[in-house]
Amino acid sequence: MKPISILDPDPETIAKYGVCGYKNSKTQGFNEKIAWLKERYKEGLKMKIIYTEEHGSQGMIEYIPGEYCWRPVDASGYMFIHCLFVGFRKEYKGNGYASKLIAECEMDARQQKKSGVAVVTRNGSFMVDSRIFIKNGYEIADKASPDFELLVKRFDKHSPLPYFKDNSHHLTGKYASGLTLIRADQCPYTVKNINEIREAAVKQFGLKPTLVTWRSHTEAQNSPMVFGTFGILYNGKVIAEHPISKTRFMNIMSKEIV
Repeated sequence: MKPISILDPDPETIAKYGVCGYKNSKTQGFNEKIAWLKERYKEGLKMKIIYTEEHGSQGMIEYIPGEYCWRPVDASGYMFIHCLFVGFRKEYKGNGYASKLIAECEMDARQQKKSGVAVVTRNGSFMVDSRIFIKNGYEIADKASPDFELLVKRFDKHSPLPYFKDNSHHLTGKYASGLTLIRADQCPYTVKNINEIREAAVKQFGLKPTLVTWRSHTEAQNSPMVFGTFGILYNGKVIAEHPISKTRFMNIMSKEIV
């Protein structure tokens, strides 16, 4: 096992260590994510980083008090994990670092007298799956289509469980017609993806998409997609639940438009 440190950067030093695998301010999404983080620190956000002298940042966990989470979840009273990842290089995988980061979050949650820790997991892309949390004593509190699970570790078994919010009514309301692209700076990957998808929508399909950018946790918690900070809707139907490439978008739309 390689020697590592767990860093707790503040708003002024976070850019030094990179975010979500991005290390360069010239990379699309990097500056947007840094600005988003600086605002969220005011709400109690923490990002802790697995750091090595040899290879730099090799993992991270991002969490925030549940009242301010950017998922359509009611997790009031809990600490909420947005993201967890370890191993930009494969030699850092499978060494227990993810569990160390989860333990850091739980320690902060206990110190802040939270009811526990909650997280959304899935079997698909762009979210950690449930196995690492089940291994660390988490239970399933709620489920949402197609493959999302809301997991929780309660410090007191009598605490009410968090749950997914049902925002499906928006699909037949303000998103009932046309192509809508939804994103937030919480996920830096969405900047490049959305720019390319907007261009493809116009050039390939003659569609003028509506771009919606969440600016607050309240907006994200009212998202009609469980991922919260990204989604593509077409005529009231969710056609992408997580960040996708332009090629994937074109394949989906080719089947939707007949």
